Amino acid sequence: MFHLQSLGIEYGTLTMFILLIGFLLTGMPLAFVTLLVALLFTVGWFGPMAVPLITSRVYSFVSSFVFVSVPMFVLMAALLDRSGIAKDLFEAMRLFGGRLKGGVAVQTIFVAVILAAMSGIIGGEIVLLGMIALPQMLKQGYDKNLAIGVVCAGGSLGTMVPPSIVLIIYGLTANVSIGDLFTSAFIPGFMLAGFYVAYVLVRCYFGDNVAPPPRTESIPASEKMRLLKGLFLPLVVVACVLGSIYGGIASVTEASAVGVAGVILSTILRGEFSPSMLKGAAMQTLSTCGMIVWIGIGASALVGVFNLMGGIKFVSAMITGISDDPTVVILFMMLILFVLGMFLDWVGIALLTMPIFVPIVKDLGFDPVWFGVLFAMNMQVSFLSPPFGPAAFYLKSVAPPDITLGTIFKSLVPFICLQVLAVAILIIFPGITGR
Repeated sequence: MFHLQSLGIEYGTLTMFILLIGFLLTGMPLAFVTLLVALLFTVGWFGPMAVPLITSRVYSFVSSFVFVSVPMFVLMAALLDRSGIAKDLFEAMRLFGGRLKGGVAVQTIFVAVILAAMSGIIGGEIVLLGMIALPQMLKQGYDKNLAIGVVCAGGSLGTMVPPSIVLIIYGLTANVSIGDLFTSAFIPGFMLAGFYVAYVLVRCYFGDNVAPPPRTESIPASEKMRLLKGLFLPLVVVACVLGSIYGGIASVTEASAVGVAGVILSTILRGEFSPSMLKGAAMQTLSTCGMIVWIGIGASALVGVFNLMGGIKFVSAMITGISDDPTVVILFMMLILFVLGMFLDWVGIALLTMPIFVPIVKDLGFDPVWFGVLFAMNMQVSFLSPPFGPAAFYLKSVAPPDITLGTIFKSLVPFICLQVLAVAILIIFPGITGR
């Protein structure tokens, strides 16, 4: 009987990679592809008796206590999706952006930051902003490409701004403190949002026909009070979630439960809560978390088998052998993540690559928390980059029919450049993360 072990680790790794790509091209979901390849290599490399070896690794992933926070934050996003909180929040931001040229675009980015700080989920934000902000900007005469870019890039800030699900999954995979990751990602997340705002203002003030002239009429005091009410509940939820984490009052898992309670209470106070709303949000949460768990199970099994084969040592030696300069090695890792981000979901990328990358990062003398923030920033790029940038597809689902996928991807190019700039700044100035 032919054993895959006779191939040697070099050809074994190549065969595994070819099988992964081949199965993915058939349209099979990533979770099932990784599980199938893991099973084939377990049986083919070690024999049928080795199959139970991969189950312990899978169990350690799904039984992690911090993982409980993921469905909670997803549920928060699903409830926000079904309430009018985001719409009122967007309206309230008129108070700050009204007299500014490009004010609605800037206000969209601010709303995106607050929504990101409430739930840490990406898809729901882009859909919400696509339904609320995009029609307003197009109706007021904003440049179509700028409006599309602002919605997609702003809506993707949930990757960076705590409580980010990306940082939670990284923390689980890399075995580092999620609280430390949140603290370190805070300034880089706002730095990236600041880049977007600066770009929007430069385009609006120096470009021709990019944005309508700023509004000149003043808002009556009664209207200001009405609009301010829309800011109150979202900011209370953000303060409860992030305040309890940074204040040391609650763990990330406990804070996620506080956030869900805050959003449910907000919908009750607004008179929007109903059993059908809760059921719909719960079903959406089950669907999303089921996908994350299955990808986690498949990736954990595959990485476990690859590790037993000696593959992780082989790949580590190959990556570190590229250069004696640690920064060059980090840049090469960023390039690998960038390329993978064009084709794979971020959950799969994190679970497949971090068990290999994080030990290398530690050996090179870098802080794994800083690398986690760098990884999250790189995943920002993957959300926008063609051909499978999910942000473009989320927006396409709610955009007017005349806006094609090609138009959306073209609109995202300047924002991808800003994200790459942010990655470069984090590499050059790691102190931004406070590490």
